[in-house]
Amino acid sequence: MEKYDLLEPEQHYHIYNQGNDSINLFKNEGNYLFFLQRFEKYITPVAHIYAYALMPNHFHFLVQIKTDSNEKTASQAFANLFNSYAKAFNKQQNRSGSLFRRKFRRKKIGSQRYLENTLIYIHNNLVKHGYSNSAIEYPWTSYHNYLTIEETFINKYAVEWFKGIKKFKIGHE
Repeated sequence: MEKYDLLEPEQHYHIYNQGNDSINLFKNEGNYLFFLQRFEKYITPVAHIYAYALMPNHFHFLVQIKTDSNEKTASQAFANLFNSYAKAFNKQQNRSGSLFRRKFRRKKIGSQRYLENTLIYIHNNLVKHGYSNSAIEYPWTSYHNYLTIEETFINKYAVEWFKGIKKFKIGHE
């Protein structure tokens, strides 16, 4: 049986999962928007969100579990997100059964360099999979949140990891 890291307070995690049997999790723009609404609703109370990327059959998140959260509340928040989305998606698509792989994967991030590299990896993963030529061209990542002055649920403090927006952009090239 695969062992998963606990979601410990104050720790950063790369969280990812994919559709069961690699099925597409998102069929249209409405699916992406609904997932992001659920993501904000369930995850912002328990974690700071630094990055996300939603691709048709999988997703990636970079989060830091909040100080006042614990393994049970953080894990339950992710379960609520995935269950809420799966029920709505299954109803819309007239399907039944598991939408996501059984357990979402999580990797604890232990260094500043790993943290920065994970953020860049998440924003550029869509290029690796051929969904776009660059993060700036793809609409379903948090990269755009860093380029706007508008308030979003993304914690833009990550720009400071790169010593400003200019080096943040360069790091993504």
